Amino acid sequence: MEKSETQDVDNWIKKLQEFKQLSENELKSLCEKAREVLSAESNVKVVQSPVTVCGDIHGQLYDLLELFKIGGSIPDTNYLFLGDYVDRGYYSVETVSLLLALKVRFRDRITILRGNHESRQISQVYGFYDECLRKYGSPNAWTLFTDLFDYLPITALIEDKIFCMHGGLSPSIDTIDHVRILDRIQEVPHEGPMADIIWSDPDERGGWGISNRGCGYTFGQDISEVFNHSNGLSFVARAHQLCMEGYNWCHEKNVVTIFSAPNYTYRCGNEGAFMELDDSMNHTFVQYDPAPRIDEPKMVKRTPDYFL
Repeated sequence: MEKSETQDVDNWIKKLQEFKQLSENELKSLCEKAREVLSAESNVKVVQSPVTVCGDIHGQLYDLLELFKIGGSIPDTNYLFLGDYVDRGYYSVETVSLLLALKVRFRDRITILRGNHESRQISQVYGFYDECLRKYGSPNAWTLFTDLFDYLPITALIEDKIFCMHGGLSPSIDTIDHVRILDRIQEVPHEGPMADIIWSDPDERGGWGISNRGCGYTFGQDISEVFNHSNGLSFVARAHQLCMEGYNWCHEKNVVTIFSAPNYTYRCGNEGAFMELDDSMNHTFVQYDPAPRIDEPKMVKRTPDYFL
């Protein structure tokens, strides 16, 4: 980027960190720049260690800033985000804008994958559309964002050893090479391998099962073991499911779920977490509580319901 463009993006980042939304013209310019960056990335984004892997954020900007405070700021720390930046929380607009601005400014330091909420259908129902309408006075911002979401990579591969996505595995995909040839530049489909990658969940039952989410599949330990062995992987890292401790191993450590939205929906009482990988690919999980808030509901401990 030219010096003036860099200054613009730096100003946008500072503005967003102060909980101030971009103007519609600034947002349009950001999305154009982000589209150029994201369209050059593969369906399987190659990521090197060290890197910090983060799960769902869901518009919880206070907690995203807390995550950066604990884990290190960009570009001093490399980050991989596994999707679901919008919906549920109060600051979806600012949260996704900040991550996109950081991607434009430090493209080699941050990777942002697509989650199931980075879609037109889901974000129109679970809050993002209404937030865009409320903050910008029209659906234009929502259209800019959702058109851009089509360009987000759907998986990442860390040092050829950890395969990362938002949801999980697919009965249509035996090897990582199968993911590379998918056409991802589209709305998340209702079925097929791309939908499975973004929607599926690990399960205690063996084999493939029908997901109660209405999209994707459930997959057992036998599935993840075979996939990891066939592709030379250590394990699969994914997000997509609330974890009360912020992360959860399953399938005898063939799969780990990471969830980075503490006190999800401001009432679940869960911790947030992220996974740090060092130069030698040793992993450490860092857990954290919700950041102090000025204008959001206080934390309420409860047994969580099932959430998308």
